[in-house]
Amino acid sequence: MHNHGMNVFVAGATGALGLPTVQALIAAGHRVRGTARGDDKVARLRALGAEAVTVDLFDARALAEGVAGSEAVLHLATKIPPPSRPWLLSRRFQLENDRLRSEASVLLVDAALAAQARVYVQESITFPYADAGEEWIDEDAKLQPTPLLLSALDAERETQRFTESGSRGISLRFAGFYAPYARSTRDSVRLARYRLFPIFGTGESLFSSIHVDDAAAAAVAALDAPAGTYNITDDQPVRFREYIEALADAFGFGKPLRLPAAVARLALGPLAEVLLRSQRVSNRRFKDTTAWAPRHASVREGWRSIAAAMRAD
Repeated sequence: MHNHGMNVFVAGATGALGLPTVQALIAAGHRVRGTARGDDKVARLRALGAEAVTVDLFDARALAEGVAGSEAVLHLATKIPPPSRPWLLSRRFQLENDRLRSEASVLLVDAALAAQARVYVQESITFPYADAGEEWIDEDAKLQPTPLLLSALDAERETQRFTESGSRGISLRFAGFYAPYARSTRDSVRLARYRLFPIFGTGESLFSSIHVDDAAAAAVAALDAPAGTYNITDDQPVRFREYIEALADAFGFGKPLRLPAAVARLALGPLAEVLLRSQRVSNRRFKDTTAWAPRHASVREGWRSIAAAMRAD
């Protein structure tokens, strides 16, 4: 680890991954400046011990000022609709998310270069990997992005540009997030309670997940990692039906329903293509390179810990 904390700039500091990452950075002794919009979000960052800045991520000049003096820059800003509102995969969300990945990453990399930051960390996703059946997927596996996923690869290219300038650019491809405090998880639990979170198709395809606490720990560990692209996922991907069953078991819900693949495609549109892929994603490269390992080895323990946390709430 570093002998001294770094000055770290976090874009998207109050998001699903941002907030726990800020917490983990501060716990590790780093000084954090994070972007926040709205008084309540500013207050939330300050309560964690971070400095809050209100910066438009598409305003190059404001961004350069905000990032000045930072040794590390983390781009964790996304705009993903919650799963309970799939119709919100409407253009509005899609366009905003694409702009955050494609355009904001250009400006953030520019700002990081101008600030002579040593490391730039980009949030990316595992979903663009092609269906690999039963095979393990490493970082060199074939990509097959749908239009929904292309912007994640734009962001990775910008990260590569940072590395080519002589610094360390790191893209973290995160598997499916879940956590007791994540809105998407609360939505999933609510849907599962009413048996509205079905098993798609046969449910035999493999699904990779990561608890958001483990994802945040990985973002902190990335500050010490060599430049490159890394999968951030738990140790034991499960079949999609096991994922839904583990959720139902943890909360004592009824047996999940099944939805034929053709119906799933109608109900979920472009998202179905991604959820029906088999992705057994390997975290070996990041584990071998850093001191990081996920505390939740699989969703079986993960969902149980979430059920306990939500009951305690």
